[in-house]
Formats: sequence, structure tokens, C-alpha cells
Amino acid sequence: MTSAEIAVIGGSGLARLFDGSAETVEIDTPYGHVAASVGEFAGRPTAFLPRHGAGHTVAPHLIAYRANIWALASLGVRVILSSSAVGSLTPALPPGTLALSDQIIDRTTGRASTFFDRGEVHHLPAADPFDPALHAIAVDALRDAGEDVRSSATVVVIDGPRFATRAESRWHAAMGGELVNMTMAPEVFLASELGIGTVNLAFVTDMDAGAQDGDPDAASQSLVFDRLRAAQPRIVAALATIAGAIPPGHRAPQHIPADAVATVLGRTS
Repeated sequence: MTSAEIAVIGGSGLARLFDGSAETVEIDTPYGHVAASVGEFAGRPTAFLPRHGAGHTVAPHLIAYRANIWALASLGVRVILSSSAVGSLTPALPPGTLALSDQIIDRTTGRASTFFDRGEVHHLPAADPFDPALHAIAVDALRDAGEDVRSSATVVVIDGPRFATRAESRWHAAMGGELVNMTMAPEVFLASELGIGTVNLAFVTDMDAGAQDGDPDAASQSLVFDRLRAAQPRIVAALATIAGAIPPGHRAPQHIPADAVATVLGRTS
């Protein structure tokens, strides 16, 4: 069976990862069908999923997060390296910044956010939502490669698909947010439930709602996609740098008992 220890989940603007040949793997999960690509990336067998589907056709609140994470776990994935487009809530993180997210403020609603909703409850510790060891590896690898990266960032996750109002943007900043995104939750938490470590590379495309009307850096779909398109070679190179630095056999902290995780992965479609 095709397998991979590392997976890349691509956000907006990263619809493909492999330059060479890759195998398409069709996976039926208890939460829906998933098609993943498996190939070689940074010298490592790697699975790839475009988070919004082919052609950016799936809205943030409609992504089958549980299906995606279950499918990757079924391939043997132990590490997820994700890329995300984000807006900035502070002038300290202007457009063009690369940041490694380390905290989440989850403002989403109505998303299925756990695998343990059938007769068994497990309360996931989430003080450090991303794998601290992977985070440290990513910081060192990018800096050693000469990439100017912000080593920490708190991300407010909103439902989308609309962008924030100016009042919401100020509120998100006042609650301690530095960046804003639509997809990190529940993705990161679901991966943690299944013992998969995550590290997130965020690329700042805009200044969210903007400081004032007419701000040229205020978020719009065309602005976000144009800046992501221009930055794609940089983002892919950074992802490859991180992937190549992850030690083979890396294991994330296991917060949920192994038998409970096995029960989830034993569910049929």
C-alpha cells in the first residue's frame, strides 16, 4: 500500500506540489472521499492535499477536515507540514512576511472538530496546538537557509469565506491576534487527536480589513491570489527546507490513548 510519513497540506495558491511524477491515491474515509497525491518532495516520500480542492473550489467552512486528516493518517503520515495564506493584524507583520504559527484563537462555528463524538470522549490538551519540536526544527532550518522568518505568531481563525469587517479586525487584534486565517481550525486539533504533529508556514498576503477605507493592502480575493502566485516559488522552497530537516521517524506528543486512536482509524466508510 502506498504510504508516506510526511504530508503537505497546501492552502490557497498551492494547488500542486510535485514537479515530477506522483501517484494519485483514492481514499474512502468515514467522513468522505479524499484524493491525495504521493510523490517525492525534498527527498522524502510525501503525501499532498490541496486544502480547497482542485481549482480552489471548496470554501473554508465546507472543507472535510476530518476526512483529510483521517486519510493522511491511514497512509501512515506522522507529520503534517501546512501552508496558509493569512492576513495581518499588526504592522509588525507586513505583507510578504513568512511566519511559523504557534498559537490559535479559534473563532469558527459549526465545524466538526473532533473524532471522538461516538460514545467516547477525550479532552485534547491544546496549550501548544502545533508540535513544539517540529516548530523549533522549522525555525532553525529556515534561518540556516537564509530565509527571514518570524518564529512565532498567534492566528485568529474565522469561518470565512468573507473577510473581516474593520471592527472585527480591530477586535481580533485586541484579543491578542497577530494574523487571521480561515482554515487552521479544526485541522490542527484533529491531527493532534490522531497523534500527528503539525507545523504551519503562514504567508502574509494583506493587512486584513486595512487601517482605513481605500488601504491598498486591505484584503480582497484578487490581491490575495496575486500575491500568493508571485510568492509560490518562495513558499515551496521554504516547505522543502522544512521537510528536508524533519528527522525520519519523528513522533509528535501522543495526547490520546493509542487504543482510542486505533478505534477511530478502524472505522469504515
